[in-house]
Amino acid sequence: MTFTIATWNINSVRLREGLVQRLLAEEAPDILCLQECKSPVEKIPVEQFRALGYTHMVARGQKGYNGVAILSKLPLRDAGDRDFATLGHARHVAAELENGVTIHNFYVPAGGDIPDREANVKFGQKLDFLTDMTRFFQVERPHKAILVGDLNIAPREDDVWNHKQMMRIVSHTPVEVEHLEQVRESGRWVDVTRQDIPDGRLYSWWSYRSPDWDAADKGRRLDHIWATPDIVSAGHESRVLRAARGWQQPSDHAPVFATFDL
Repeated sequence: MTFTIATWNINSVRLREGLVQRLLAEEAPDILCLQECKSPVEKIPVEQFRALGYTHMVARGQKGYNGVAILSKLPLRDAGDRDFATLGHARHVAAELENGVTIHNFYVPAGGDIPDREANVKFGQKLDFLTDMTRFFQVERPHKAILVGDLNIAPREDDVWNHKQMMRIVSHTPVEVEHLEQVRESGRWVDVTRQDIPDGRLYSWWSYRSPDWDAADKGRRLDHIWATPDIVSAGHESRVLRAARGWQQPSDHAPVFATFDL
């Protein structure tokens, strides 16, 4: 069984329904994991996606904020969710394919602007969320699993446009990178994207604040695809669809893809 999975922070699935349809029509991943859907589940425009062959969906949502969804051409069953750090946010959902592969879709909190939990509650919530992820995967040791999503951390020096400058900016601070590494180690997760593209700068997010994001290219790799060791060797053809950041009224994130032979 060969399938392609994509992850994309869509920044409102209803506002950018047309962009989701374009991605599904032009790129045709078998599975698309969306974050920051900003919609109750019942208001996600599923009929338009079903018309393109995505007849299966597992999702968690809330009005105006957060929200995660897994759209699939392949049959899957709802494998639950967890309220990490007890925030009451729709930031995680899991689904299981018929071949037994479990997909975890995450939207980790962004963490605000100040990298100090005493001065910024949101930063503390982000670290607590990551700590809870670590504890979860230490207990529920994952196997035959894929973890995707907007993890809101660019861990490597070449995952940001300027390592020294970004070390003081939320998403690339040493404490965040350390927390993300603890999550990775807890599930023995392997970064599939960097397994396939080991060298060079690689980004999946460019700020709306940049007047010319493409020319400035001050990006960060915030969106990830990981896999457990028992299936990571089946992953290949990783890529970032940078062009999607330039579509009309785009998300500030670009989709990330990987293909698995399982």
